[in-house]
Amino acid sequence: MSVYETDIPGVGRRFEMELSGGARLVVVVHHDGRCELFSRESEDADGERILDLSGDQANKLGSILEGAYFEAVDVDELTVPLGDAILEWVDVTEDSPLAGETLADANVRRETGVSVIAVQRADETISNPGPDFVLQPGDILVTVGTREEHAALADRIE
Repeated sequence: MSVYETDIPGVGRRFEMELSGGARLVVVVHHDGRCELFSRESEDADGERILDLSGDQANKLGSILEGAYFEAVDVDELTVPLGDAILEWVDVTEDSPLAGETLADANVRRETGVSVIAVQRADETISNPGPDFVLQPGDILVTVGTREEHAALADRIE
């Protein structure tokens, strides 16, 4: 990944970074600390402004991206007290085949190995939903299972 730097006289400095698919991210850092982010689809395209941040906002975002607030880990190397199982949050969309089904009829555990341990519906959390619980579009399923089981659920729920 290449990053190109250019001085902009009287303004500040411009940074351009290549992204996947030929897209580019352009960051203009002004002398006063203000920061503008632009997205470009190709070298020839004009950029579309994504963000215009004050100096303080830019510094805060930079700290977040740098990992000062949260440091990402290699999830393949992550060990948790659940062994091979992990927790995932899965959205039930309008066009999901599970929308309108009860947990029993959906056969999520039998067909994927994933257990639904809670459902977030708007501001309400339903823990340990029973087999007659009807899934609705907009529900967020809190599930536990292995990575492979979650992949099977992702294939099933879409």
